[in-house]
Amino acid sequence: MNKSMWLAALVGTWVGVWTAPAQAQLTPSKLYFGVGRPIAVLVQVPEGASGDARIALYEPGAEQPRFAAPVAAGGADLASLFPNLWKPEAEAPAGPGARPRLYYAQLEVGEVRVGPPVVLQPMVNPGSFMLYSFDVQKPYFVDPKTQQPSIDARQAQVIHTPDSPIYSGLCAYVEQHAVFETSLGEIEFRFRPEATPNTVRNFVQLVAGGFYEGIEFHRVVAKSPAGQPFVIQVGDPTGTGSGGPGYSVDFEFSSVPHDFGVLSMARDTDPNTNGSQVFVCLSREGTQRLDGKYVSFGEAVRGAEVILAIGATPVNGDRPVEPPVLRQVRLVPAPPFGMGPGPLKRPEIKDVPTGR
Repeated sequence: MNKSMWLAALVGTWVGVWTAPAQAQLTPSKLYFGVGRPIAVLVQVPEGASGDARIALYEPGAEQPRFAAPVAAGGADLASLFPNLWKPEAEAPAGPGARPRLYYAQLEVGEVRVGPPVVLQPMVNPGSFMLYSFDVQKPYFVDPKTQQPSIDARQAQVIHTPDSPIYSGLCAYVEQHAVFETSLGEIEFRFRPEATPNTVRNFVQLVAGGFYEGIEFHRVVAKSPAGQPFVIQVGDPTGTGSGGPGYSVDFEFSSVPHDFGVLSMARDTDPNTNGSQVFVCLSREGTQRLDGKYVSFGEAVRGAEVILAIGATPVNGDRPVEPPVLRQVRLVPAPPFGMGPGPLKRPEIKDVPTGR
């Protein structure tokens, strides 16, 4: 058995929600690849496609690939095709605390990008985050005896204590979008793993496990105290605003600005209490102050009218009188790299649809 056949057989032994959704043309053999080891993928060239096949590595947002290598149908090893993947010192952006780059591996046949890309996410220790007040020079904590906070959390900042980056390998998975099926219609989100890789992975795992089924939008804040459109919130199976998945995920600093349609993690006072609750922003003006304090990890690409409709739900305080329901979230294949719709802009709609 030659190397290509061996790699193809290896890929065929494991298929899961992370690696091979329907229509995937480039499929990793597994989710995790230790540094220095082969990165086995299955290449499926569509019948009738004309032109030479290649795999191109794109940086997020790039128009042209950074690297490209020819391939044939069957098994391939990305580590052999792109040796720089295991050379983080060559691939890391310059500067202190530099970390290896995240790439999208895209199959291309001729001039056509085929199927969703594979996300190649570096596994690097993230460091730690805490709330800290520079005014009083104290971190946030709750005294175990008095149960009183050490500082006013509203006046604190989230600060990062970085560790020395240790590159352990790659997490490789076929890119997918999340479709929120609500009682008022559908909202489709794309993820931003280059900004918040662990948050994206946690959310996808919850979706794949069926966590988001029949959950109410328990909080709707159509206007902030300043009178600007704010957020809609969901993700607590109890509907009280206090429930979650039974664990917490550490904070990640996100470069994604909070804006209309941005998906972000809701949390308690401590920044490392992210779990399953998420909110969708209703405007940039109302949510700009959340930048750097909450983990924004996705952007809506479809369903602006649904977001507005949920935001227009009648409320008692911030609790909907008749809460809209998140019936389920399903994962769908992403479009080829750079081919899908961009993030939504808040539309100027005078008559927002309501009803169930």
